[in-house]
Amino acid sequence: MKDNPLQRDFNLNDLTQAGSDIAVAATPEQLPALAEWAGVSKVTRWDAVVRLKRLATNRFSYAADLVAEVVQPCVVTLDPVKSHLKRHIERELHLAPKVPDEVGELTLSAGDDDVPEIISSLHYDLAGPLLEEFLLAIDPYPRKRGAAFAPPSSGETPPENPFAILKTLKDRE
Repeated sequence: MKDNPLQRDFNLNDLTQAGSDIAVAATPEQLPALAEWAGVSKVTRWDAVVRLKRLATNRFSYAADLVAEVVQPCVVTLDPVKSHLKRHIERELHLAPKVPDEVGELTLSAGDDDVPEIISSLHYDLAGPLLEEFLLAIDPYPRKRGAAFAPPSSGETPPENPFAILKTLKDRE
């Protein structure tokens, strides 16, 4: 996959206890590159508001609301299908500038959905998590309303089941 088409660096060191709201949006010039990157026909809208808060000296809260509109071909008819995507994202960021070379094995249990994201620098790309969630929100098999797949009818009799042949061999014995 190509490098991300949208990057919005933010220095977390500039963040106060009150936090900050930052708008992150794709410009009209960036939308075609974003569509190519995501593997869709067109992206007509992609914008988000990111809310950052300092929780401690090395811990930060990242919350965002993403809204996007994409156009993809229907998997049945190839007609364009428009999708409106909305995602709410929450992450906790932990600064660990130097991760030891020999880190023990990390084991997670099934309930560990809220594991903090370890970051190595205070310069953080705000668009990174948004792009991840954007890709996850895209329907891999978009279908136009009412479209249904019907196998082509050839008028020929279907080929004989290979297991039916085995049954005839067994009956001969």
